[in-house]
Amino acid sequence: MNFLEPITLGGLSALIFPFCRISGFLASFFAISGSTVPMMVRALLAVAFTVCVLPSVPAPPEGLYPFSVAGLITVFEEVLKGLAIGYMTQLIAQIFAMAGQAIAMQTGLGFASLVDPVSGTNAPVVGQFFTILSILVFFALNGHIAFFSLMLMSFETLPIGSGFLPQNGLYDMALFGSFMFEGAVAMALSAICTMLIVNFTLGVMTRAAPQLNIFSLGFAVSMIVGLVVLVLSMNAFMGNFTADFNEVVSRTCTLVGTSCDGLIGP
Repeated sequence: MNFLEPITLGGLSALIFPFCRISGFLASFFAISGSTVPMMVRALLAVAFTVCVLPSVPAPPEGLYPFSVAGLITVFEEVLKGLAIGYMTQLIAQIFAMAGQAIAMQTGLGFASLVDPVSGTNAPVVGQFFTILSILVFFALNGHIAFFSLMLMSFETLPIGSGFLPQNGLYDMALFGSFMFEGAVAMALSAICTMLIVNFTLGVMTRAAPQLNIFSLGFAVSMIVGLVVLVLSMNAFMGNFTADFNEVVSRTCTLVGTSCDGLIGP
């Protein structure tokens, strides 16, 4: 019966190692990793996705079993690979969450806040609105299919047992933080410039007529102008989202070490 042992261990290795990478990916994939999606649902999605892609995943190196020391190290590496790829999707939501918070703080709409189900902290309603809108647009543009395709490609470019992610990809992912702030400022720039003009006008009015109550008057004017700017800024949402999405996909392709042909839209 000893001949069954390598067959059983080989079958477990072919299933467990891809499952670890896919589980890490879904654990950090935005719109799924939050507390709004139960852990059992994410686990079932990981199992279903693993079973579906198993015929396309290259077999692990011969003799690499999950219950050995080398196998445990490989499991840890696979989880980290999945977490890194899924973390790139979080940056899309964070760009627009930061833009919404910047708009809310500038226009006085930051007083209205809700508990963010992802982070568990209080966040302005405008930031929550941008986050929900970015999630809906992400799924409408089949962004989840693009990142699931990258996850499947990673098994070809980063085979099981080949070590961790390449250093140039990790360095590029770290530098993406600057682009995240850049994209947030680009989205909120219209509100920032508009409120600068409004505050300058209120300051001139206060200087010309000191009897005006600038606090009560300025707060109402700022909120009304902020709502108008927020409605008008929706025209630029799709353009900003497309540019940010393409940039995130491009950085993820560099992280995985593959080409982005067919994944990036116009």
